[in-house]
Amino acid sequence: MELETIVFIVVLVISVIFHEVAHGYAANALGDPTAKIQGRLSLNPFRHIDLFGSIILPAILVLSKSSVLFGWAKPVPYNPYNLKRGGRFAEAIVAFAGPLANFALAAFVLLLYKLSIVSSAVAATVIYMNLFLAFLNLIPIAPLDGSKILPALLPESLARPFRFMMRSMEQGGFITMILLLIVLSQFFAAPLANFISHITAFLLNI
Repeated sequence: MELETIVFIVVLVISVIFHEVAHGYAANALGDPTAKIQGRLSLNPFRHIDLFGSIILPAILVLSKSSVLFGWAKPVPYNPYNLKRGGRFAEAIVAFAGPLANFALAAFVLLLYKLSIVSSAVAATVIYMNLFLAFLNLIPIAPLDGSKILPALLPESLARPFRFMMRSMEQGGFITMILLLIVLSQFFAAPLANFISHITAFLLNI
């Protein structure tokens, strides 16, 4: 396996861990200590690695020479009934914390690059991966974060049936995940990857 690929996978794992930990911190700030109690407010990768999403899937994509490489960590648990702050936006805030963490990590590494602290290759990899994860997770399809964000922006008459549909998808478990991967790979992943590549190049050159 080439060094570039290894670096890409390491950046992917770190990025998805930041994403998941951010969910836990947001939930804790809004009144739900579930993630804290279960020891998930930690950057220790062994607390977050998902066998399929963090290891098997990225390995398959690498070995198949896929043009897109992505994955996920174990979702940080939270109990929406414990969210005492945030009102009807509480779940959306918890959901958006993940993509926001990726945007923040991309911005931080961009700053380090502008200060000549990290190389352009490292900066490009980190920025690309984090922007990709952020935008991907904003797609309003369960179990992606966008499925929790969109209902908070809809009128209740539309939000209620949307939530019901998303819960039904989540209950499909592994089958739903496989179908989601197929849909993403066929319709979203390649165009999104191309879009993010252009944004990354633009940011590095401004």
